[in-house]
Amino acid sequence: MRPIRSDLWETQVDSPFPGLTTHAYLWTGGSEGNVLFYSTMTDTEHDHIAELGGVAHHYLSHRDEAGPMLARVAERFGARLHAPVAELVEIGQHAHVDVPLATRHVDGNGIEVIPTPGHSPGSTCYLVPGANGRQYLFTGDTMFVGADGTWAAGYIPPISDAESLAVSLQVLAPLRPDLVISSAFASDTAVHVSSGSQWSDSVAQARSKLSDAVACA
Repeated sequence: MRPIRSDLWETQVDSPFPGLTTHAYLWTGGSEGNVLFYSTMTDTEHDHIAELGGVAHHYLSHRDEAGPMLARVAERFGARLHAPVAELVEIGQHAHVDVPLATRHVDGNGIEVIPTPGHSPGSTCYLVPGANGRQYLFTGDTMFVGADGTWAAGYIPPISDAESLAVSLQVLAPLRPDLVISSAFASDTAVHVSSGSQWSDSVAQARSKLSDAVACA
């Protein structure tokens, strides 16, 4: 486990597919207990997570994060699983979803749940009230930084829906996160500092690349 901020920890890197890397993130600032975002492929760091207070709530951004570790996290820590209602069938093959997510709202942990379909039907982003008044935005695979160092939308034809994804990017543009954390990533890190108008510029970059990708398809 690596500390990212005083209330945020990053797990070891996982590689679910060649060329694709992921982490999970433990946020210790939840008003209803610790929160785990995304998922891991092993339980290697569960002891360290236990030392940090365990996991009360587990949030998935979309179905690609579902796997055997969902049940292990629930069993060991008693974590309640939060996941998109549009992908309950796929995610439910691995663990019971305690809190299906369908609408934009702020929940009991102070987390703003923001549905952002497009990469997958249920893709969801989370805006988190971090330490010292900072905001952490967990984008899942809706947006990430590619190997070339530029922002991109998670458009994978024919799985993704470009029109829905473009609308979701518009939803994200007005936010002002201080830290942006994707699920999968192709660059050297999934964690990126953002400030001022920088985020809206990042979204514009992703929208432009999405338009180019659709035009070339």
